Amino acid sequence: MTAAQQQWRKRFSDLIAGNHSPTGDPVDAGARLVVSDPDGTEVFRAALARHHRYDDSDGDEVIWVRPLLGGQATDEGYLFNLGLARRRTLSVARADLVDDGVEMELTTGQQARIEPADGPELEQLTLWDEFTNRLTPEEDAALGRLDADSWHGRFA
Repeated sequence: MTAAQQQWRKRFSDLIAGNHSPTGDPVDAGARLVVSDPDGTEVFRAALARHHRYDDSDGDEVIWVRPLLGGQATDEGYLFNLGLARRRTLSVARADLVDDGVEMELTTGQQARIEPADGPELEQLTLWDEFTNRLTPEEDAALGRLDADSWHGRFA
């Protein structure tokens, strides 16, 4: 792994974990993913769960993440449908550190930026953190592994 790759991967990991919090408490910070088409049109924006996985096993640089989708307020509190908040891949052709984030050129030709979450995405991440407190240690570990395309447990 090159020094540049180590640097952007560290920044990526720190953003996901919330290690950039101005208060020192990682639950006050987190990351969002913004994807744009080659013409610059934004096509996707979402907060990212606090786990990720690098997979370079087949020679391609792939990052598994979990965009936070499928949440709603219920009588039991804010719940996420884990069948909708599925893992996704970022197939990276090139990545660079930029200001406070990581900018990637994806193999699809799209651009992805991982940056500090704020506004609605930080609110969504706070709701996710509260939701994951309801999970059993086994459920939480299963989500964190990012190794399955579907969820068959509670909250599906």
